[in-house]
Amino acid sequence: MKDIFEEGKVYEVLLVTKSNVTPIGVVRKGNKFHFKLFGGKSFQEIKNSPFAVLHVIQDVELLIKAALNMELNIEFEDAKTVPIKRIKGMPATIEGKVEWKEEQWKDELGETKVLSCVLTPTYQEMSLIPIKPLSRADYALLEMGVLLTRLFVATRKNKVDLARKIYSKIWENYQLYKHLGGKSELAEKIIGLSVISVRWNT
Repeated sequence: MKDIFEEGKVYEVLLVTKSNVTPIGVVRKGNKFHFKLFGGKSFQEIKNSPFAVLHVIQDVELLIKAALNMELNIEFEDAKTVPIKRIKGMPATIEGKVEWKEEQWKDELGETKVLSCVLTPTYQEMSLIPIKPLSRADYALLEMGVLLTRLFVATRKNKVDLARKIYSKIWENYQLYKHLGGKSELAEKIIGLSVISVRWNT
């Protein structure tokens, strides 16, 4: 996988734990993969069962739907070397054991606990699925999804000014997405959810 993951760069992948799928940013250092998990289902599952599967994917919409807990049109199969499932038909798969430690994290959204994780691969697999190039529109859509998750947190914590700032960034990325030829219905859903979230917060 060293040919795919340039050391030190952050890559967006899908993380599969015992019963959850979520997008995360991973960084390869040597032959290990480092990532952080914020409070949630994957956070708890890694603590209770320290095994995971990383999937390299080309489907930006799948990453966003996983982040927003939307329905995913995927199938699972048993992993080869760890006692959990993995997603069938992914372009690249990395199974491994996870070492973790709990830390405090602080940013503009506030302070929370995170798991600082290191995955040591036990099995890696590449498929022959044709490569589909990502466009600038894909990156704009991905940024909209990431920002929406932050907007939900800002809304929940009643950070009105920050929520408005994040909403403005979502709208800017939406305009860029449309300008670059994006046509996904998911973009419209993100805008709708962001409008509802901001109205609820003000």
